Amino acid sequence: MSTYTAPYADANFVIKELVKFDQYCSDAGLEEVNSELASVIIEEAGKLAADVLAPLNSTGDQNGARLEDNKVLETKGFADAYQQYVDNGWATLTGPEEFGGQALPNVLGTAVNELWHSANMGFALCPMLSQGAVEALIAHGSDELKAQYLPQLISGEWTGTMNLTEPNAGSDLSAVASKAIPDGDSYKITGQKIFITWGDHQMTSNVVHLVLARLPDAPAGVKGISLFIVPKFKLDANGAPGELNDAVCVSLEHKLGIHGSPTCVMSFGDNGGAEGYLVGEANKGLMYMFTMMNHARQSVGLQGLSISERAYQQAVEYAKERIQGTRKDGSKMPIIEHADVRRMLLAMKSGTEAMRALAYVAASDVDKAHSDDAEETQHYKPRVDLLTPIVKGWMTEFAQELTSLNVQVHGGMGFIEETGAAQHYRDARILPIYEGTTGIQALDFIGRKMLMDKGAALESLQTEMMITVNALSAVDSPAFAKMNRELRMAVERSMQVRTWLLDKSASNPDLAGSVCFDFLMMHGFLCGGWLLAKSALAAHEQLGNGEYADDFLRTKLITAEFYIDNYLPRANRHADTVMSGLSGACAIDTEQF
Repeated sequence: MSTYTAPYADANFVIKELVKFDQYCSDAGLEEVNSELASVIIEEAGKLAADVLAPLNSTGDQNGARLEDNKVLETKGFADAYQQYVDNGWATLTGPEEFGGQALPNVLGTAVNELWHSANMGFALCPMLSQGAVEALIAHGSDELKAQYLPQLISGEWTGTMNLTEPNAGSDLSAVASKAIPDGDSYKITGQKIFITWGDHQMTSNVVHLVLARLPDAPAGVKGISLFIVPKFKLDANGAPGELNDAVCVSLEHKLGIHGSPTCVMSFGDNGGAEGYLVGEANKGLMYMFTMMNHARQSVGLQGLSISERAYQQAVEYAKERIQGTRKDGSKMPIIEHADVRRMLLAMKSGTEAMRALAYVAASDVDKAHSDDAEETQHYKPRVDLLTPIVKGWMTEFAQELTSLNVQVHGGMGFIEETGAAQHYRDARILPIYEGTTGIQALDFIGRKMLMDKGAALESLQTEMMITVNALSAVDSPAFAKMNRELRMAVERSMQVRTWLLDKSASNPDLAGSVCFDFLMMHGFLCGGWLLAKSALAAHEQLGNGEYADDFLRTKLITAEFYIDNYLPRANRHADTVMSGLSGACAIDTEQF
């Protein structure tokens, strides 16, 4: 089993050079927050991730959660780890101060969350869902509900869940059938929810479920869904957990991966109805839940980075230790000296660095979208909307390839469970599925985020990319000249595709659905190339300044060049596929499949 070390150098570089964290904090009036503080926080988080969470990763895989007497018992060691997480204040990092949070920027929380998911994704899913519940309640909860639930959720004393999916209502939430019957100041909730991550456990004194259900007079379809808080334990007169609510986990799913994270079938109301409380206005639950879902979508995209980083570190460690082959002088050599192994490792390294750059920049854009400056908000909110499906869709699909490369680097040993490579590959497989499949992200990206605004948000991003392209041309270097040429071609191709789609989609109702996947992946690889090119410019500027080790900066340049050579051409290939129209996808009869 491999060890895990937080990627301090690259995380700090991205925060300082790409996110421009110091400038953001200054503009936002965060006088005591800067990149130096961010570096200290990431270093401290890395210790908990490496020393406490990472050793439990394989434990959770081999000895996952189990159900006994209608109680979910988490993996041994998880409760102690969670208590350390809470005691050290990590749950409070980005929460608002009025409810006990530290009110630090979202991008810093994202950098820390990367470490939790790399170290132990099964464990980290629990606080991740709580963070989403907090976002939903901050945005839509009444003052009373906020006062009752936010302090304990933000402190980590309680955890939160998201209850959407039902046996007959997966991605199509218009089919949600769970019911909510008014009962005085509360509601009686009945129904069954499936695939509920960390729906029950014994690590905290309460679990707060956010549940979609229908009122008796609700309109049909998605317009008739309301959102409710349903606590595991009802609150007593002092606001403390009291009587057990009628909300029980009745079974656990047997899964391909993330065994340490219990995936529950939750039954509400088997004994008369679970006590629930309406969040916001009736029949607006789906809109409210999207606050939580969009937070989760960026978080799941981050998981794609996290699991890829863990797999990369494992691949490097194994490649340095595994002796196979002979040098010209007759001495034995580790496989890291083989050219094809080095190709795979650099493919993993450049891929993870591109994902980290995108995840952090997108998280920083969320901070800016919540600015008090109306002009800044107007610019960054469409950018956040545009990038969220790319973060979720592209990064999780890319993680399938990078975790598979780890297995390949290990050779036959990668196929053996004891090495741990297989676990990362299995754990990664859920990422393009939950919180909206890649197809759903792709439809959202091409439809709501491109066609609906006639390409305005995408055009704004392309314009910003061209600024980087022009900056590359100012560096007198063959490597930068090539990056300039390749990135310019890819951005111009993106502009061409945008114009073509806007022209053709109106007359071809099947076009967007047929090409949406390639359109999404095209812009994922393009965003990765753009941000690594920006990284190369920053590294070139910093060489010899003493801010960073020169070896680290030179490696950043090599990594960017490799990505431009190896991955950026995929953006153009996906563009070709988009402009083919993929008419065959809808031309073939169902019976012919």
